[in-house]
Amino acid sequence: MSHIGLLFFLLAVGMLYWQLRSRSISDILDFMTDIPIVNIICALVLCVAEYLTLSCYDCLALHYIGKKLRWWKWMLAGMMGFVISNNAGNAAISGGAIRYRLYTRWRIKAGDIVKMLTFSGFTYYLGAAAVVVAGYNLLPDETVAMTVMLFGCCVFLAAYFGSCLFFQGKTFKIGQLAFRVPSLATAITQTALGMTDSILAGLVLYFLTMHIAPISVVQFVAIFVVAQSAGIFAQVPGGIGVFEGVVMLVMPESVDQAALFGSLIAFRIVYYLVPLVSVGTTFFIYEGGLKSKMKKWKIFQPVGKIRKKR
Repeated sequence: MSHIGLLFFLLAVGMLYWQLRSRSISDILDFMTDIPIVNIICALVLCVAEYLTLSCYDCLALHYIGKKLRWWKWMLAGMMGFVISNNAGNAAISGGAIRYRLYTRWRIKAGDIVKMLTFSGFTYYLGAAAVVVAGYNLLPDETVAMTVMLFGCCVFLAAYFGSCLFFQGKTFKIGQLAFRVPSLATAITQTALGMTDSILAGLVLYFLTMHIAPISVVQFVAIFVVAQSAGIFAQVPGGIGVFEGVVMLVMPESVDQAALFGSLIAFRIVYYLVPLVSVGTTFFIYEGGLKSKMKKWKIFQPVGKIRKKR
């Protein structure tokens, strides 16, 4: 965690402590266990749909660099990459490391992997910016910070779509890497995919809080995206503390803070811990199967060498 990330984390913890100072841990746990089981099941189903959507980032990024892989490969790399980056933060480093391990094995060059990560980053921010713009007027409190964020999102969307419209297909270099400006159709697909990602992730939390937060779905998703973006910019692993602090700050005052925090803990379990265990297990099974194949190959290798000497 960087010094700035540590500062944001400490500020978020202090804010959470101030908001929850009159409630006990047992109160929070009681509210967490009060979440209806139907809502938890819906949240889990949406979480599966969300991570499948996240894997499509890699599919679209492969199309951008002009490469093709079998569906299970980009799905494994995408889901595992996002599981790691969501929990550890610093997506380019944490999620990039697991993608580098897998994609280089599948004969994708390191430079192309960097292009994929950059393209996927733009895909997320395009979707998040579009959701913020669409849901700005539905936020409970339109503060100066929110207005500045809206302006920044509008500028970012206009700049990206303008570049794709007027410079489509042209390349520009950053160091030794040549990036190609995507087509307008690709930019629209990126935005749609990014919005679907943000909406599904927001709905996971919505189903865990809908029994205590009487606000519309669209309004809730807008709040979620603002909080998630704050967690990413703070460079805190998983946005922990910062994400929760922003959600609790922006939510209407009528929502019980202890109940909301209990739902946020449940969200951490459903959206972060469960995928980490399930997708991580799948990854280790894949790695174990690959190692067993390599061992078999090594067993037969000496025979080949003996034959060659003869």
